[in-house]
Parts: sequence; structure tokens; C-alpha cells
Amino acid sequence: MSVSSSIPALNSNSLAADARSLDTLKLAAGSNDPKATREAAKQFESLFMRELIKSMREATMKSGLMDSDGEKLGTDLLDQQFAVQLSGMPGGLTEAITRQLTQQMSGAGRTPSTVSLGATSAVNPTASQSGFVSQHSDAAGRVAQATGIPASFMIGQAGHETGWGRSEIRNADGSNSFNLFGIKATAGWTGKVAEITTTEYVDGEPRKVSAKFRAYDSYEDSFRDYARLINESPRYAQARASTSSATAYASELQRAGYATDPSYAAKLSRAINTTLQLQRTQA
Repeated sequence: MSVSSSIPALNSNSLAADARSLDTLKLAAGSNDPKATREAAKQFESLFMRELIKSMREATMKSGLMDSDGEKLGTDLLDQQFAVQLSGMPGGLTEAITRQLTQQMSGAGRTPSTVSLGATSAVNPTASQSGFVSQHSDAAGRVAQATGIPASFMIGQAGHETGWGRSEIRNADGSNSFNLFGIKATAGWTGKVAEITTTEYVDGEPRKVSAKFRAYDSYEDSFRDYARLINESPRYAQARASTSSATAYASELQRAGYATDPSYAAKLSRAINTTLQLQRTQA
């Protein structure tokens, strides 16, 4: 039986691929059958679209106390159907992923270990993003080993919060506060403080406000303080339990009120996927 025949074709009546289908998709992508490669690319796009739709739904809708398991299942199935219908369109990600897989197969002659499903899979990371990930990989890696928070999640969030290093929080004298995560200096903070003007969202509208932020002696101290906050605060318990998925982790952070931006989860997911993409190329 050919590889392509072992992969169910996507149509309006079939469900989108889930994470358990990745091994089958990788096998198909590694074959020399163009049809199998395109079908694998189409299912990869379907899986990505499902995660994107889920992220958008979670970012714009609040779950209620009366939500039932049946309603949640129905919503998830509907998201899967939408993902299938949106996959494979001309000019979409399927074509870009097919080209990527074909190039990898012709250039390496082997099955790729991973195919990026993040929002940046069809976009080349910038030099500033690449430099930022490289700069902070060692410190984030040490903190990840000690705390269990994935280094890619921390670097991605730090990149999003600071514009990939272009908008870091500065002290009044212009020196670096080393605050990579926008953590504010609340009443319980006894360390150094940097006060700046920042953007907060009030009722969905951006406003400029003055706020005090924590300041550190090094970037590693910032990573450690962030990881301590996520691990020790009950507010972020669900986020800490969702570190197996970038989308789920970002959604739980937004649900817990980490940021006021209503699109925070979607933006953070993209930043984390960009980091993952760069880490694979820099390894």
C-alpha cells in the first residue's frame, strides 16, 4: 500500500488532523509521492487552522458557568470542520508547506523531524528576532531546567513584550532595567523600580498610563522572577499546567489577566512559534 493511500483525504465531511496524526503526516511528507506530500501539507495546514481558530475563539469569547461538556465538544467539532474547509485553498499555507517539504526532501533526502505549524511557518524570522533568541537562549535554558517553564515559551514572551529587544524598559537615567516581561512593581515588591509610560487596554481601548515596573541586575534574574511568578502564583496555575501547548499556555495567561491586550494570546502564540522555528535552525 502506498504512503498516500494510507492518509485519509480531507474533505468537507472529515475532521481536521490532530496532534496524534503527526507521525503519519511526517511519514507521508518523507515519501517521494507528490500527492502524498501535498496531502500531508494540507493536513498540516488544517491542524494549524484548527489551533488558530481555537486561539481566536478563546481570545474573543468568555466561557460561562453554564457551559456544558456537550457544548464545548460541539464547539470543538465545529472548529475542526471550519479548519478543514479553510485548508487547501489557492495561495494558502498548503502551497507554502508543500514547497517547503519538497525542498527539504530534495535537499536532504530524508524525512524532516518537524514541520513548523506556527503562524510564522510561511514567514522568515527577522534578524532582530534571530539575534534576540540567540542572545537569551543560555539564560532561559538554565532557568527552564530549574523551573520547568520551557525556554522557548519564556524567550517568545520576552520577545513579544520587548519588541524583540527594541523596546526594553529603561530606568530614568536610560540604563537597562533588564525587565523582559513587563512585570509591574506592586506593593509586595522590594527591589529596584523603573517608572515609564506604557499602553494599557481599558474596555478594549488602548490608553497611555504611567506605571512602575520591576528592575533587575541581569536578564537571567528577569527570567527567574518570571518563572517564579508563573510557578508560585495560583492565578497562573492553569497556564503552568498547559506548558505542553504554546496555544494553550498563551490562552491561559490571557485568561488569567497577564495582559490587558484582547489579542494577547494570539500574538504570544505567534512569538513562541517564531522562537521554536529559530531554535531549530540555531541548534
